[in-house]
Order: sequence, then C-alpha cells, then structure tokens
Amino acid sequence: MKKAVVCGAGGFIGGHLVERLKKEGFWVRGVDIKQHEFRETAADEFLQLDLRKPESCGEAVLVDGQPVDEVYQLAADMGGMGFIHSAECEIMHNSLLINTYMSHAAASHGVPRYLFSSSACVYRDQQPDEPDLTEDDAYPAQPDNEYGWEKLYSERVALAYQRNQGMTVRVARFQNCYGPYGTWNGGREKAPAAMCRKIAAVEDGGTIEVWGDGTAMRVFTYVDDLVDGIYTLMRSSIAQPTNIGSDERISVNDLVALVAEVAGKTVGIRHVDGPVGVHARNHSSARIRELGWTDRHTLRDGIAKTYPWVKEQTEQAMARGDEV
Repeated sequence: MKKAVVCGAGGFIGGHLVERLKKEGFWVRGVDIKQHEFRETAADEFLQLDLRKPESCGEAVLVDGQPVDEVYQLAADMGGMGFIHSAECEIMHNSLLINTYMSHAAASHGVPRYLFSSSACVYRDQQPDEPDLTEDDAYPAQPDNEYGWEKLYSERVALAYQRNQGMTVRVARFQNCYGPYGTWNGGREKAPAAMCRKIAAVEDGGTIEVWGDGTAMRVFTYVDDLVDGIYTLMRSSIAQPTNIGSDERISVNDLVALVAEVAGKTVGIRHVDGPVGVHARNHSSARIRELGWTDRHTLRDGIAKTYPWVKEQTEQAMARGDEV
C-alpha cells in the first residue's frame, strides 16, 4: 500500500484530497497546525504539526523512519481577498517558511514525488477581453498581490529541488476553489462561500453588500474537480507548472444572481468600497486537459451542492447569536 502525506489536511481542499487518496487505496497521513474545523478527518493518521519549523517537516514525511511515497503540499496561511490584502506579512512569512522547509525535508529524506499547490494569483491583472494566459505567461512576473509573489517564489524552490536532488515535482496552479466543508465566514472565505452566507442570512427581497462595482470577472472550480486535477497531475509526466481550473467565467454581480436563484430568493446588491483584486484572470487549461482531465461541474451544479451546506452553517450560527 502506497503512503501519502497531505500537508494542510485540516483545511478545505486538503480535507477533500485526503478522502480522494483513501478512495484510491492509499494509506494517508494528514498534517496541519489544526484539526479540520468542520468534520472528522478521513486520514489513517493525523499529526498536528507546525510546518514553519524544519523539524516538523522532517517528522511529517517519515513513517517508521522511511520516506512516504508522495507528499501533497497544500499547507498555507491564506484566505479570500480580504485576508490577502490585509495580511501580507503573515502570508509572506508563514507560507514561505512552510514551503521552503517542506521542499527541503521531502527531498533530503528521499520522498519520490512531491506536489506543490500554487495559484493563479501568480499571473498579472488582466482585462476581461484579453486572451488566455498559458503557464509560461507567468513571466515576466507581475503578480497583483504578495500571495502571488510568495507562490511564484515557492514554485521555484520546489522545482530547484527537482533539478538538483532528483525529486519528482508537480506544480499545480489552482483557480478559485469552492464547495462544502470550507471556510464560509470570518474574513478568510472566498467569494462563493461569502455570497452563499450573505444570501442565506438575508430575507427574501433583502440587500447584500458587494465590494466594488461587481463587474470583476472570476473563474470558480468545484472542489471535487480540483482534487481530480491534483490526482491526475501527480500521476502525469508534466514537469512544468500546470493550471487547474474551469473555463466558465462569471462576474461577481452574476455570481450573486446565480446564488440567489439557487436559494430561491430575490436579492438586491449594494456596492461598497473594499478589496476587489484583479479585473480578470483568464487562464488556459489546455495543459491539464491534454491529460484527459475535465471539470464535471458547472458553476450552477457546484453552487447547488455548496449553498445548502453554507446555509446550514449560517442558520446554526445565527441561532447561537453569532455574527455572520
């Protein structure tokens, strides 16, 4: 039985990835600084470790003194646009330490295969009508935020260990991901979860606040599709960074309308000042699609699965008197 480690298993995507690897027959160790907030882990073993410390990274990749077969490095200090724009120092400090120490620990202990979770935030700001960017268009580098710069540098760290120490590295650049069992409030949530929460909390006919004018274009990928892309890429021979994400694009205003339709509500929008991020980020998914990957969920399909879960969390929080 192959052994895999998922770093960031206490988080949203990591928790779903653990489930997928278990279904594929792996023995799985989950590693995170915290337990999963919303459900019990499916991992065979869970280690609560601070991966900003090099000794913790070494402990994470060894089982009975032997390296595991695969490491999936998803651990990061991150969140939605509000967090990305307000926590630049935390992002640069914490995530760079994690990624530098994890790449070194995996390579030095002889882990054969290593996946690093990067982000479409490595790309520059775009206008909605611009052509798609391929993976090579990350250079000349011009990320819109420090989160993107940190990811781009960490890609280079992992790939340096591939060139110099023989560890097989796969770099997955994620588009925005959404689905159940993810952060839905508190400032670290992504736009789909935030809109689901706001619409769940408002009465039919009410109004919700949206940062900016709502015309920014986004791409959202349902978590099961993203995890399938991770698994597909890890099994492939592609040694270069690879985008994983849907080709379906939507404005923030239209996202609100879609969530409201799924919720069966009529909802107005009040546009307010706030961190919007890029105008658009148009990426090409041709490289991952050449491997046979496809996103099986439309945005409507995914929201239909996500909204009931967020609605339940929101109603429970409101019943406790918590601010949502």
